[in-house]
Amino acid sequence: MALLLPLIVICIVSGVTADANADAPMTRTHVASLPGFDGALPSRLETGYVTVDEVNGGELFYYFIESEGDPGSDPVLLWLTGGDRCSVLSALFFEIGPVKLVIEPYNGGLPRLRYHPYSWIKVANILFVDSPMGAGFSFSRDPNGYDVSEWFDGHPEYLANPFYVGGDSIAGRFVPFITEKISEDIEAAVRPTLNLKGYLVGNPVTGEIIDNKSKVPYFHGVGIISDQLYKMILEHCKGEDYDKPKNLICRQAMARFNENTEF
Repeated sequence: MALLLPLIVICIVSGVTADANADAPMTRTHVASLPGFDGALPSRLETGYVTVDEVNGGELFYYFIESEGDPGSDPVLLWLTGGDRCSVLSALFFEIGPVKLVIEPYNGGLPRLRYHPYSWIKVANILFVDSPMGAGFSFSRDPNGYDVSEWFDGHPEYLANPFYVGGDSIAGRFVPFITEKISEDIEAAVRPTLNLKGYLVGNPVTGEIIDNKSKVPYFHGVGIISDQLYKMILEHCKGEDYDKPKNLICRQAMARFNENTEF
């Protein structure tokens, strides 16, 4: 999946014009308002499907939101949510999007939305994508098609903008590979050439071994566990599985660690 996502990016910036028919590589709709939000949206919102796998009927759904600053020159950020297979709406409504859900008891009506003054849309154009297949509104007519293959179509005006790839949670596993593949394509002079500047991951899942081994120095580094407990774990837990320590002193130290880090 990670190696195929850059093909989707190339599709969007290649300038292919989309028609709203079944054979089109891309269908898109301009959304002027949202139920539950008073007034016009703070910036242009476009949603659509990209046909990413014609053989299996794979369709990838996206939300593209223009920057509130200068869309023509502000960076373009491709954002992928982890999960696994969580809808990217979670990032749009709860994390970095321009509107947020109003948290209140359900009264039988539509959920209310409010403006998010600290959205990343203030400084960047963001392309939120439901990926991989089966996440959010992305789907495949054939179960064999639940792999990402292509994406991005019809926005050549953003080709020169600084481009970033970002995501959180399980996206931490594939965002670096996507970025690496795009970088390799740039070096190989694959057209169109993206103005790749970097990538970012939030609270990323990178792998059980790495994540498990890094939790002790992380919690010490942010001041949640004491120097004394940190040194105790380093001294008595060498080579131990933090989740199932065999050493008695290590087991006691990790019990204290777990008590201090449960939220």
